[in-house]
Amino acid sequence: MSWSDEDVTRDGLHGSLIVPDRGARSATVLILAGSGPVDRDGNLPGLRNDSLKLLARGLAERGIASLRIDKRGIGQSRTAAMREEDLRIQTYVDDAIGWMALLRARQDTGPLFILGHSEGALIATLAAQRADVAGVILVAGAGEPAAALIARQLSDAGVPEHLQTESKRISQSLARGVAVADVPPELAALYRPSVQPYLMSWLPLDPAAELARAKAPALIVQGTHDLQIRAEDAQRLAVGQPNSKLVLIEAMNHVLRDAPKERAANLAIYGAFDKPLAPGLVPAIASFIEAHAR
Repeated sequence: MSWSDEDVTRDGLHGSLIVPDRGARSATVLILAGSGPVDRDGNLPGLRNDSLKLLARGLAERGIASLRIDKRGIGQSRTAAMREEDLRIQTYVDDAIGWMALLRARQDTGPLFILGHSEGALIATLAAQRADVAGVILVAGAGEPAAALIARQLSDAGVPEHLQTESKRISQSLARGVAVADVPPELAALYRPSVQPYLMSWLPLDPAAELARAKAPALIVQGTHDLQIRAEDAQRLAVGQPNSKLVLIEAMNHVLRDAPKERAANLAIYGAFDKPLAPGLVPAIASFIEAHAR
């Protein structure tokens, strides 16, 4: 199926809207990227994988429209950046609500879904609590509060135990809303003073409990070779939301490709922009959208 690809803007923010040429309104999904400086295509600076671009194109081939966006301060939305000290997770939720309003105002888009990858899954969940959506799709979304997730990821990465202990002390304080001045230099990138207000808005949230508050049906998609998020995360999300479907994609990693389980070989695929998406991913998402479009 052919489609048009349009650059769209709102309030200084930028995105790419793909609409299939089907002569009728298309079910439409807003795609939210994960944490850090990840752009609308799923890429980090100097590390291109095009995961979200390929996902959007795969959905277009199934007749599904999508809008993938550059987060505030990232990519073409960098001119809309706020001071890091002023950024909160609610900022991204408000931006997602604004993008959904733009999509609803168009004449070529139909039933609206929201999809979040990684940290974007939590933002999608929070937005789905406030907006009337046909469905929420969580891809590689954490199933437990961020402090536990950070601790797990630092352990898996082999970070020295004394720094893991320091990280737990800091994250627990921030989760209580108490800033931390004495951050070890090795953890400064994670807990620098300017990012602590954002962390204090994020750390208290329990993704499973938040999903349980969302009324829309949910699709939870998780790769079995994801180094950052585990199948147990997806299962925890599903248990909390009875109106959900869980799909495990065998051998899929965090950038949505088939990958070896071994860490170094898995990470090597993070920059493999020419490698196709895991074969089960697009069909699982498209089938959910087709089943719940209204």
